[in-house]
Amino acid sequence: MSVTYLKKATKTAETDEGKTQEIVLNMLNDIRANGEEAIKKYAEKLDKWTGEFIVKQDEIDKAAGMLNEQTKKDIQFAYEQVYEFAVQQRKSMLEFETELYPGVIAGQRLIPVNAAGCYVPGGRFAHAASALMSIATARAAGVPFVVACSPSHHGGGIHPSILYAMAVAKPDVIMTLGGVQAIAAMTFGIFTGKPADIIVGPGNKFVAEAKRILFGEVGIDVFAGPSEILVIADDTADPEIVAVDLVGQAEHGYDSPAILITTSESLAKKVMELMPQVIEDLPEPEVTRSSWADYGEVILVSNREEAVLVNDEYAPEHLEIHAADLDWWLKTLTNYGSLFLGEETTVAYGDKTSGPNHILPTKKAARYSGGLNAGKFIKTLTYQRLTREANRQIGPVSARISRLEGMEGHARTSDIRMKKFFPGETFDLTGD
Repeated sequence: MSVTYLKKATKTAETDEGKTQEIVLNMLNDIRANGEEAIKKYAEKLDKWTGEFIVKQDEIDKAAGMLNEQTKKDIQFAYEQVYEFAVQQRKSMLEFETELYPGVIAGQRLIPVNAAGCYVPGGRFAHAASALMSIATARAAGVPFVVACSPSHHGGGIHPSILYAMAVAKPDVIMTLGGVQAIAAMTFGIFTGKPADIIVGPGNKFVAEAKRILFGEVGIDVFAGPSEILVIADDTADPEIVAVDLVGQAEHGYDSPAILITTSESLAKKVMELMPQVIEDLPEPEVTRSSWADYGEVILVSNREEAVLVNDEYAPEHLEIHAADLDWWLKTLTNYGSLFLGEETTVAYGDKTSGPNHILPTKKAARYSGGLNAGKFIKTLTYQRLTREANRQIGPVSARISRLEGMEGHARTSDIRMKKFFPGETFDLTGD
């Protein structure tokens, strides 16, 4: 395979995981032991929040009053896109029942979890769209109880646009809580009395670590890391659009990888030439400048088949295709969080408005997992029932396999049924 790095990342997305884990584990143990008091302590210390945690309707009304009508219409439109896509995902999932062998009936049911916790990050950006992605999807999946948390914005409560978006998506409870304390509160059912069965939503490294530590005690959506974009482009691509799209995702953070794979050396060089200009044209270019310098890559390959192989090693969170024959790429590519086909779409559309979820796997997790979807909130539960006559075949085979494995207790659950259901008959239950 002929692969040439015209620009190679000098760093990989990493943090001081040991220190982060120690901090988060101590906080979780404190909250587990001391409940509300510990949460109040961390909320005041870390988010400068001393108010009530459960958001009341008058606070939602106040937030709505701070937004102009166009903003509210835009949030409503985005909500409808996200919710409808999640509804269609749910409809695509099927329950069934089948007769595997005469008298052996098996099937599956699709049952939502009883309670979901949705985390909506704060920080440098007002993540209104993230509220829609998590809460609306849980609702579309039919989750009976949804609690949503977002941190106080500079000590003044949840950012108005985030709070309004949360309310539009209709959770049962909204809480002014951020960070590890929010994940713990939803997991343990503090303030609501209803522990979450699954926690979803992006967050900083402390939020991600809290989810990782608690995984097993509670379900989670994905193991999240820094946001990523990979663009595959050929000589039909517009280098300016490619550059702008790479910059658009690199602004997420200092450690956000932005990668271009291309079959065209002239396109690669043009994009590299444009990147500094596009970055410096931003109102606040510092973060993007740093992420492109440290984590940006430009990779030249010989053909589209090589581009696929290189992409599948990266398994990026967001994958854009700026190349001919889009159907071939859709059919051939296998490792990505979400796919954006053609220059008519872009990651930002998926992040904000178009419908598919933007809570996606990072750090190569797309090799084995997709992003948040209605199915993440659904338990696929199997069931079975047998006629007595079906026991003639199933019982002896189960007994013999159990004894083959050395599991006598298992075997005897078959034996007793053969004795009861078919008195006086003889079966080979040992295989000897």
